[in-house]
Amino acid sequence: MQKILEEVVEENRPLAKRGRVASYIPALAKADPNHLGICIVDVNGDIYKIGDADVKFTIQSISKVISLMLALIDNGEKVFEKVGREGTEDPFNTLYKLDFPHIEKPVNPMINAGAIATTAQIKGDKFGRILELIRRITGNADIDYSREVYLSEKATGEKNRAIAHLMKARGIIEEDPEEILDHYFKQCSIEVTACDLAKIAVFIANGCSGLESYGKIDRKTLSRNLLAIMTIGGMYNVSGQYAAQVGVPSKSGVGGGIMAAVPGRMGIGVFSPPLDENGNSIAGCAIMKSLSDRLDLSIF
Repeated sequence: MQKILEEVVEENRPLAKRGRVASYIPALAKADPNHLGICIVDVNGDIYKIGDADVKFTIQSISKVISLMLALIDNGEKVFEKVGREGTEDPFNTLYKLDFPHIEKPVNPMINAGAIATTAQIKGDKFGRILELIRRITGNADIDYSREVYLSEKATGEKNRAIAHLMKARGIIEEDPEEILDHYFKQCSIEVTACDLAKIAVFIANGCSGLESYGKIDRKTLSRNLLAIMTIGGMYNVSGQYAAQVGVPSKSGVGGGIMAAVPGRMGIGVFSPPLDENGNSIAGCAIMKSLSDRLDLSIF
């Protein structure tokens, strides 16, 4: 496995030069474009890693998987009365369709609108519970959020504010939009490593086994929903293409991370900050395709 990781990094590292680090959130523009790391954790607990797999970066949209997990635990599949489970060809920060009279909810929990609507359904201290669940799943009690990135996101998050207030006007969310957004900006600012992502991914790949309580949903239904929604929407508006080429339920974030769960086999975390035009790590996607081909990972 280690030799495969070495070869995959060598093959795909040059692709990072074709991408650009995220800059619409000013703090993210400071990312080192040369960072590249991979970590694999299999269901037996074996860990394989290479490169910058222990370098911290912000989780960004990958946190949407955790917020969905908590919302499902709190509400069961009633979550989907407020957010859909379908793919989309629109960008992750799309707004306009929410104002169409025939649109009753965001298309899925992996776009920003759907993620905000999902976080709104978490009970109690939304951010605190997201952070605690990540710490528990990874076994890393030191995971925290970046105050700098949080404040940067909050200062520049006008489009997310527009999305949240429009959903409040439409009755999709019921609480104060600004309070929900504060939790959302913080969850996106949680700092993780590629190895942390691999541990979250293997937890999902292993049927979400190990929680003390699953609340209003059973473990199998929870796992199936997470894997299905990562497959249809986890890579934004190219999720279908990614599913055909890679075939692994995955979620990307504009911090440069990709989290991939191979059901019953392993979890994978990849980190490379330069992004393609869709907001996905350009080298990270190529690495996932290489790993899928070499290890026969596709679920299809």
